[in-house]
Amino acid sequence: MVKLKASLDLYRMFYTAASSKNLSKAAEELFISQPAISQAIKQLEAQLGMPLFNRTRRGVELTAQAGEMVFKDVEKALKILNGIENKLTDLKESATGTIRIGASASIFQYVLSSKIVEYRNRYPKVNIELISDVSPKIIEYLKADRCDIGFLNLPIEDDEEIQLGEPIQILHDVFVVGKAYESLAGFELSLSDLKECSLLLMKEQTVARDSFEIFCRNFGVKLAPSVEVDSWDFMKRLVTDGMGIGCIPREYVKRRLAEGLLFELNVQPTMPLRSIGMALPTNSNMPYALRAFINLFERERND
Repeated sequence: MVKLKASLDLYRMFYTAASSKNLSKAAEELFISQPAISQAIKQLEAQLGMPLFNRTRRGVELTAQAGEMVFKDVEKALKILNGIENKLTDLKESATGTIRIGASASIFQYVLSSKIVEYRNRYPKVNIELISDVSPKIIEYLKADRCDIGFLNLPIEDDEEIQLGEPIQILHDVFVVGKAYESLAGFELSLSDLKECSLLLMKEQTVARDSFEIFCRNFGVKLAPSVEVDSWDFMKRLVTDGMGIGCIPREYVKRRLAEGLLFELNVQPTMPLRSIGMALPTNSNMPYALRAFINLFERERND
């Protein structure tokens, strides 16, 4: 008959009991019941075929031969195992390699910049490659293995090659003006009222522009821009300088609104919410360096 080898858990319980010399204390340290640790020691003694403890009034003590010998060997083995676990922890704490992050310039600036700085401070040995482009291009890069993670303006069409996580940022598109048109901020305006105004919009074939046009079409209004731009920063500057009305996420103009450089208009109905989402290639490998970056967003969501 083949004897079963004792499990590592049994040896850990034996070692804890021997170190504390008291089954109750050992049970508390291991967060189990005293009967459970008593049963484990009996099981280990039965499998080894020798008693390991002498029971005393104060608790337990190792037997002079078997108990002392097993304790010394188990102590050495556990130190080796703990050393391996510590090395693995150190490896994780000092992640290396490269992560390639894809996003638009505005997402990098307004959403990701603080996270990238935090990540670099935590994991200085990881190289960070930033790939700046519009969301449709970032999707192409994800599929072609040219970037590891993408941050996209949503919504996007369903794609079996791309997996989306929870949104990391909600965007509220609003209409804003500079001081030259500050008086408009005191009235409720309709979409039709904007036909008479100089309107600044993002260029065509962007998620922001598509969302705007779908919104207007749903209400039977067609609004043509006087100026098209390819960056939110440029739009903010033009609007601040009095070029007209800009349509921009409130989250991107919070500072200028607070400083009184821009003013939000009360346009009804309000624009629908948009969001920014995290995207990964379907069935992609997840090295620790990438997992650690994603954890920054999951930790924030759970706070």
